[in-house]
Amino acid sequence: MTKCNMKILAIETSCDETAASVVAKNPKENYVKVLSNVVASSLILHSKTGGIIPDIAAREQLKFIIPVIEKAIENCKLKIENLDAIAVTYGPGLIGSLLIGVETAKTLSYLWNKPIIPVNHLFGHIYANWIYPQSSVLGSQLSDSSQSVHQLTGKLKTDKLESENRQQKTDNRILFPAITLLVSGGHTDLLLMENHNNFKWLGGTLDDAAGEAFDKIGRLLNLPYPAGPTMEALAKNGNSKAFTFPRPMIGSKDFDFSFSGLKAAAMREVIKLKKGVAKEEGRPDNAQRREHWREGLLLTGPQLKKEVIDSRN
Repeated sequence: MTKCNMKILAIETSCDETAASVVAKNPKENYVKVLSNVVASSLILHSKTGGIIPDIAAREQLKFIIPVIEKAIENCKLKIENLDAIAVTYGPGLIGSLLIGVETAKTLSYLWNKPIIPVNHLFGHIYANWIYPQSSVLGSQLSDSSQSVHQLTGKLKTDKLESENRQQKTDNRILFPAITLLVSGGHTDLLLMENHNNFKWLGGTLDDAAGEAFDKIGRLLNLPYPAGPTMEALAKNGNSKAFTFPRPMIGSKDFDFSFSGLKAAAMREVIKLKKGVAKEEGRPDNAQRREHWREGLLLTGPQLKKEVIDSRN
């Protein structure tokens, strides 16, 4: 398939959200345009349990999947015959959730006579850097399951000037070889991207992922799920010198990460706070130190890229 302006229906159900997008790509352009984007989330259900319950996520996706796809196609002002293919996440992810998306894509592929493009969830995160943020993306969000799945909220709009600035950066900043830091949910990986579809895994977490550490430490601090945004907000008013947490792997000769030591150290501090200090008094400092530690470990910048490239020679 080499036609210009290829239009693809993309389906994503790797975790608790149900998403569908219609994207377009012209071979003469080095970016992908999002024509529509619709997301249904069951986050409000998982926030009650402090984490994602796979069975609940899959059951909610059964309700959302068809309305989400219908709305994505409707929003982009295209007809089914205008679509060239169906892309779907096949993994990694929650098996029940993945099955909802994959089986739906297979059924639509058969009914509409469209080819299927299997997509690795992690590659999807990486290639999101090539998405062009249009000045007015036709997007919607299907709210939680307590409301009708046909009730849409939250139009996604992007300021035109900001969009143009981001587009300029997108076109100019991704030069190969590139270092890719993948920090998403249960994944923390560092890769060397020599070119498109040419990856070399450099290192990753030896235990917990960064996101898992956020959620587990947030639960220790009695923060709402997901804890990351709350922890970041609390950290802005904290004292970064109030606690001393370990920074494992900083002096190692490889590119691996470790977060279990940080999680254990945070737990010990929380236990101390429960015994002598109100949790609310300890929250900001603990959160800020956690955020500061994460940034110091992950955001190594140009120096890391130089070291990786030098190590190849």
